[in-house]
Amino acid sequence: MNKLLELTRIVQAAAQADQTEVQVKLIVEAIHRAIAVDVCTLYIAAADGSMVLAATHGLSQAAVGRSLPPGRGLVGLVAQSRHPVNIADAAAHPDFSYLPEAREEEFRSFCGVPVVRAGAVIGVLVVQSSEGRLMSEEEQAFLVTLSTQLALVLPLEPMDGAVATTTTRRVRGVKGSPGTGLGNAWICDSVDLYSVPDRACDDPAASIREWHQLLATVSADVEAEREALGEELADGVGAVFAAYQMLLNDPGLRLGVEQAIANGQWLPGALRQVVHHYAEAFLAIEDPYLRARHEDLRHLGNKLYQAWSGAPEHMPAEDHGPLVLVGARVSISDIAGCDPQRLVGIVCYEGSSLSHTAVLANALGVPAVMGTGKLKGVENGSALIVDGNVGQVILYPTPSVRGEFERLQQAEQVLRSELAELRNLPATTTDGERVRLFANTGLLADISPGLANGAEGIGLYRTEMPFMISDTFPSEEEQLHIYTQVLAAYPGRPVYMRILDIGGDKPLPYFPIREENPALGWRGIRFCLDNSSLLMTQVRAMLRAAGTGEELHILLPMVSNTGEITAFRNILTDALQQLAEEKIPVRRPLVGIMVEVPAAISLLPMWADKLDFISIGSNDLSQYLLALDRNNTRVAGAYDHIHPAVLHEIARIAAVARQIGLPLSLCGEMASDPAAVVFLLGTGIRTLSMSASKLPGIKWLLRSISAADAATLAQQALTLDNSTAIRTLLEEALQQRGLARLLGAE
Repeated sequence: MNKLLELTRIVQAAAQADQTEVQVKLIVEAIHRAIAVDVCTLYIAAADGSMVLAATHGLSQAAVGRSLPPGRGLVGLVAQSRHPVNIADAAAHPDFSYLPEAREEEFRSFCGVPVVRAGAVIGVLVVQSSEGRLMSEEEQAFLVTLSTQLALVLPLEPMDGAVATTTTRRVRGVKGSPGTGLGNAWICDSVDLYSVPDRACDDPAASIREWHQLLATVSADVEAEREALGEELADGVGAVFAAYQMLLNDPGLRLGVEQAIANGQWLPGALRQVVHHYAEAFLAIEDPYLRARHEDLRHLGNKLYQAWSGAPEHMPAEDHGPLVLVGARVSISDIAGCDPQRLVGIVCYEGSSLSHTAVLANALGVPAVMGTGKLKGVENGSALIVDGNVGQVILYPTPSVRGEFERLQQAEQVLRSELAELRNLPATTTDGERVRLFANTGLLADISPGLANGAEGIGLYRTEMPFMISDTFPSEEEQLHIYTQVLAAYPGRPVYMRILDIGGDKPLPYFPIREENPALGWRGIRFCLDNSSLLMTQVRAMLRAAGTGEELHILLPMVSNTGEITAFRNILTDALQQLAEEKIPVRRPLVGIMVEVPAAISLLPMWADKLDFISIGSNDLSQYLLALDRNNTRVAGAYDHIHPAVLHEIARIAAVARQIGLPLSLCGEMASDPAAVVFLLGTGIRTLSMSASKLPGIKWLLRSISAADAATLAQQALTLDNSTAIRTLLEEALQQRGLARLLGAE
């Protein structure tokens, strides 16, 4: 038990260290104490396969940073064999070799275990003793177990700290907004609300009055920031600021802070408690779109705290040159405070492509990379290249690297100009097949970019957001207000609204659900039917918002059996009857299902008279077919929606849809993946829904290929047994048609 506790302590301490140098030193010191050895050393694999001595207890510190060539010595043997090496007399082993600076010849025994992550050896953990003895089975098992856990917490590039700060290097992140930007870093050191301590409140009544004034002040600041971006951008980004205003006016935030103050907490501490509570609720959600909303709450919390504390917001001088905003969470306020003519890039250590920072960067056309982790050695003025096309940041680029990216920027400008000319043109293939392109959205902030990029409607409107940011289930009137705005933005065009997809994987702050396997649990249509009063309220709000128009289409998520469709149709009929009795003019909308659960595929022919359309939810369908969570870093590398099994099932769905005469669409990441779009076109799918920023490029693709060629390629793809071969086939076809630039932008 003591060994288990010590192992847990070592791993936890390593995970919490904020610097690599501290982390690796902590590891070797802790292991030295845990198993009482003379030497403990951690080697880290470099890009060329050599092993760099990262930290040691017992050997000379002069050896830190030195490396053994690939395969050299007992350390190299451990790395190549991927198996522990435990010997009593190291010098007698034929592979024995050591770093002269380390002075390790005085230590006889050697026990080394590989540190493996995602199938690759990323390091070697070594213990040594002056006594010529084998490590016991218990000691070796401890090291093997520890190395397995350390592999999960060691950074991807653990030796960055040993690299000179001015050395050119690349750091991978997540694509936030496409394009490339060359400029100088400006570190956004905004205050951190989460660092606020608890403290007693001397005058609760005065603090509550101060809280109300703070809300009014920050609301005015948000409006001023929106105006600062310029009227020409107001339509594209105004809804992002409207979302902030909605949060500021939310009763849950206002009353929650009031209650915490009344309970004796000072204002900043009360604000921290409430913001943290709601942000953690979003962060626990598996749906990546909704999970990203926790960033909005943290941004807003920091902004409120900064306004309360009076901390100044510094901006760089004119001679700083082109700006790349860099920080853990670059806020919308940081962006709004910049001269848009100087802002060339955004880098966030944290965050995702679905954050409001990324949404705003897309609307402004500013390249952004998210989730890079802290950029070591970067300070104000550091030269950076932000490559939003592939999700990477290049630190201290050489003149030749800068020149290459400057040429790439020129090519991007030409491509953007060409794509802009297609905005009002139909997505028609070279042989006359018409494809409809819709936008996905879940926030009012996403609506304007969809319109600006030529969306013909909304293919998926996620209705969860009002439920997530409220302190209680939103009323019919509150939902009506939101749905009316969404439908009004696309007059005369289809809007597919998904009913509340909430459940075990998307817990509400005021309705927590705990399940061992939420992906297979109480969610989607199952949750809605079990809470039929909530569903009735939502359906009534949708019907009232649509009135007698034809825009509304209702989507049912996670359907797996006939009873679920029948039950919903009964609720819809009841809602229509209620509204008729209340003399509110409405019409029956079209109703369809999202094909996400594989069981639904076989039942589609039996549902022909129960549905008006079918929509494939490619993200969830792919995950369920492959039994892979694409958000789990341990298995995400194996996820690919161009997996042969996924493609065969999609082709099967398309064939069934034609057979039973139901319109078919597809939403999800496949709809914006150029290679996948060729396959989808070839299987006969003629409606695609995607993120707004992807619409122009996909339209260009569709207008550059014939449906007949796509059909031939789809049939060829269905004969292949692995994702790599399929992607190669489809991407080579795109390159042959002059669409290589589109692949590069992906």
